[in-house]
Amino acid sequence: MPIDAVRTPDERFASLPGYDFTPNYVDDLPGYEGLRVHYVDEGPKDATHTFLCLHGQPSWSYLYRKMAPVFLEAGGRVIAPDWLGFGKSDKPVEDAVYTFDFHRDMMMALIERLDLTNITLVCQDWGGLLGLTIPQDMPERFKRLIVMNTAIAVGQSPGEGFDNWKAFAASQPDMDVGALMKRGTPILSDAEAAAYGAPYPDVTYKAGVRRFPEMVMVSPEMDGVGISRRARQWWASEWDGESFMAVGMQDPVLGPNQMADLRATIKGCPTPMEIADGGHFVQEWGEPIARAALKAFGDL
Repeated sequence: MPIDAVRTPDERFASLPGYDFTPNYVDDLPGYEGLRVHYVDEGPKDATHTFLCLHGQPSWSYLYRKMAPVFLEAGGRVIAPDWLGFGKSDKPVEDAVYTFDFHRDMMMALIERLDLTNITLVCQDWGGLLGLTIPQDMPERFKRLIVMNTAIAVGQSPGEGFDNWKAFAASQPDMDVGALMKRGTPILSDAEAAAYGAPYPDVTYKAGVRRFPEMVMVSPEMDGVGISRRARQWWASEWDGESFMAVGMQDPVLGPNQMADLRATIKGCPTPMEIADGGHFVQEWGEPIARAALKAFGDL
């Protein structure tokens, strides 16, 4: 049975500051037929490195507008998808549609459809909670990692900051996404904050925004825990690629303590770059992070 979904009108995305990327769509991924997935695809198709940039909640690929130009300047290819329920991708209206496997399987299908190789995984928030579980099942495609303010959830709460955020999110079924982003990232202009809210004209479009906090695996029986435990082991023992970590030090949800734990999980992960005034959405300080990562990798 087709999944009931809404599609944000294109005019909502007109003239977004700093985001002039050409949209790309696919609507026939296996298991997702009829659901249109949006992704940014910039740079040469035969680039040495492909930067797969995965956003979290309640953001979308707009989050990577400051990092993408740096990767492109260095000759890379940038793929920045929107999870279903976010950005320019279609938005199933029923909360129950959104599960760990629903999102993870979609992203793996997109990677296969685009036949991405030599991937540098760039991830934060749910981009990491989901994205960090993918390389173990297609290791030949992934070569490097740029990881920011995220975690691998294995059945326990990340901490009080997350518990507070989850409770707040649950109390806001019609969350004002632009206002939330502005509070969490005061450096945003009003126009940039509004751009984050552009995908969501009303509450009908916000099922994905509502569901992601509820999906974080805080108890052992939750969907995704087994895959995530396997991922922690894989990053600790099997990963042999280069890694770069940046930490927004003012993040109350997935901040320095949680990132120290993640760093200890990732084999060979070097000392992180600390963004002293950076919050949870540390990509808003993304240009210096991207340049430091490429310098560490030897691309610049």
